[in-house]
Formats: sequence, structure tokens, C-alpha cells
Amino acid sequence: MVDPRQESGWDSSAFKEYCAEGETRALELGNRGPIQFTSDGLLDPNIIRAYERFGFYVFENVIGEDELGECRSEVDELLARAPWPHRDSKVDRRGRPALGPEFAINPWVMTKPLSDPLGGTSENNGRHPVKMFEPEPQVDSPAHVPYLVAGCLQLLPSFLRIFGHPHILRVAEAINGADFTPFTEVLFVKEPEIGPSVSWHQDGQIHWDNPQWDPNIHGYNVQVQLYGSTPANGVWVLPGTHREGKVDIAARVLENNDSDWFEDAVPLVCKPGDAFITNRQTVHGSFPNTSKDRRITVNFGFHRYSSVIGQTGKLSGEGNLYTEEYIRQRCRCIPLAVDARAQRFPNEERYSYQPFAGLEEEHRYHSDTIRDILTDYNLRDLGI
Repeated sequence: MVDPRQESGWDSSAFKEYCAEGETRALELGNRGPIQFTSDGLLDPNIIRAYERFGFYVFENVIGEDELGECRSEVDELLARAPWPHRDSKVDRRGRPALGPEFAINPWVMTKPLSDPLGGTSENNGRHPVKMFEPEPQVDSPAHVPYLVAGCLQLLPSFLRIFGHPHILRVAEAINGADFTPFTEVLFVKEPEIGPSVSWHQDGQIHWDNPQWDPNIHGYNVQVQLYGSTPANGVWVLPGTHREGKVDIAARVLENNDSDWFEDAVPLVCKPGDAFITNRQTVHGSFPNTSKDRRITVNFGFHRYSSVIGQTGKLSGEGNLYTEEYIRQRCRCIPLAVDARAQRFPNEERYSYQPFAGLEEEHRYHSDTIRDILTDYNLRDLGI
């Protein structure tokens, strides 16, 4: 079958119409607004109901303009240290030694501009079964561009402070319990006119056949938008698919006239400082960013403790046995992030992470704890 996008061009009126219709559908769902709690401190039940129904929720105005500016500046400095103009280069675009070799896990995940590096491959445990359309980049584009930066708690102090945001952590407690755990912390990078796609997939890996399976067993992602996100550069989801179990995505595409433009999909449209949560079982993806708008996403996630204890890692933390001690060491970044945020925003409420209650002095944010807790911390990621 000939892909109509190859005939009409990616920036066609058809795609713009698809984006506009998707945005209309998204805004009609009613699952967006500020993070709100009841008078007794619980997460607003309307938020929980909407999240349980659709598999995602858009929180508005989570991060203020000053904090966004700090994070944008740090991210720009970090991205300037990426290998250039290809992923095997030893230098960055200024001729300096590229960042990366000093870490146990190279932070840079780079691919060809506007490409779909995962779709239709066995990468990431084969969870991206269908390849997206790949427009041709401009001839002067670099050979490879960053689309993911790993281990960001040790790279960006502003990222660590966002990770320690009290409202974000209270949401995690409400959904996953007071003993919730982290997962992995990365930047998603979608630069204008070169940003790669992420083909349709579900994040969850190990619990599909679990007798105690339920829609929340694989946890959820948090995505904070530094510049906002649009239908053209942002994440799209198929609402409610987190309740369907393992979805045959290839069959869905085939049933959709062999197209990955699903008519029931919606884009997660955000303004700068908004943050959305998405269930890791929800079918989601993003198109190549041919638009002129930049998307930089601060991304992390949370699990239930019961979902990770005793498991063997998939993807991040591949092959590691998640023992009680392994998990506890990985969770130390949470009280550290809480203190880092409290030092920067002393008048803001401080979150209390129950598994480390009473151990705040051991997790003060200073050079020794930064070194001891964050150096190559992502060797202990909790991928499930």
C-alpha cells in the first residue's frame, strides 16, 4: 500500500487537519487542570477518576517561569556537549571533548533526524512493532541528533529539583502508595524540523500475565514540558488502552487501513510548565517533529513497590534482580531531590517520603551526598 504521506508530503493539509481534530478531541475529555488536593490532603478524586478512565491526565502550571528558565539554560548547556555531527564523534559542536565516556552508561541516545529508530525492530524488547513514516531531513542536517538523554539526575540539578516537587510526589503517593519507587529519569529531545519519532507502543514489559494484573501494575510516567507540546511535536495516546491488557498494535494499524494516524488518538497538548502523567500500559507514541516548535521533556516515572520487588529488570536495569536493598539504594534519590528542592525553594512545602522518614540528615543535598547517591545511579534503574 502506498503511504499517502509520501504522495502529499508530511506537512500537508491532511496532517494539519488530523492534528487539529486530535486537539479538539483531547480538550473535550476534561482530564486536565491544576494538581488539586482535598481538605484532608488527598488527591482530588475527580483527577483519580479521570486518570483511571483515560490513562493520562494533564496537570497545568506545575512549574513556574523562573524554574523553567533555569532548567532550559542547563539543558542547553548539556545538549551543547553532545557528540557532533554524528554519535561516534569524540567532540561536541564547539570542538570540546563530548560528554559521555566518563559515565558507566553513556547518556546520549542519538539517531538520524526525523527517523523512527525503534519501530519494527527488536530493540526495547520489541515493544515498537510498527515503523512510522520517515520524512527526508534537510541536506544540511547532522548525521545524528540526540532524542533521549539518560541519567539526568546526575547531569542537571534543575531536573533533580523538579523530580523533588512536592505536588508531583504527592500524586505518586496517591496512585502508587507511600512506598512508591522511581523508574528512570531522562530528557526527551524533539528539536524543530529534525526531531525523531517514537512509534506506537506500551511501556509495560513483565506483568502482562501476572494473576494479580490490573491497569496500574506497570506504573506511570511524568512528563514536564519546558517549552510546551503541540500535536505536531508531542505525545499522542489511545485513551483507555491501559485497561485492555497487551494490545496488538500491528493489528490495530492494519485495521486502520495500514495507517498510524488513529482516529481515536489524542495529543497531549501542553503549555510550558505543564506536566502530564501517562499510564505505562497506555498505547502512545509521537510523530517526527517537522514543525518549527521545540519540545524538551523532563521525563521520569514511578512504580508500586509491590510491582518491582523480586522482579528481574527489563529495559532500564536489564537483568538486575530487584532485591529490597537494590530498591532502597535506588530510592535514595527521592529524599535527596526533596532536600535539593527545599534548599532552592525554602518557602515551599516539603514532601516527606515515608520509606526514609527520619533519615533526612543523611540525605542533605551537598557535594558528598551528590557523589555517593547520584554517581552512575541509573545502573540501578527499575525497568519493568
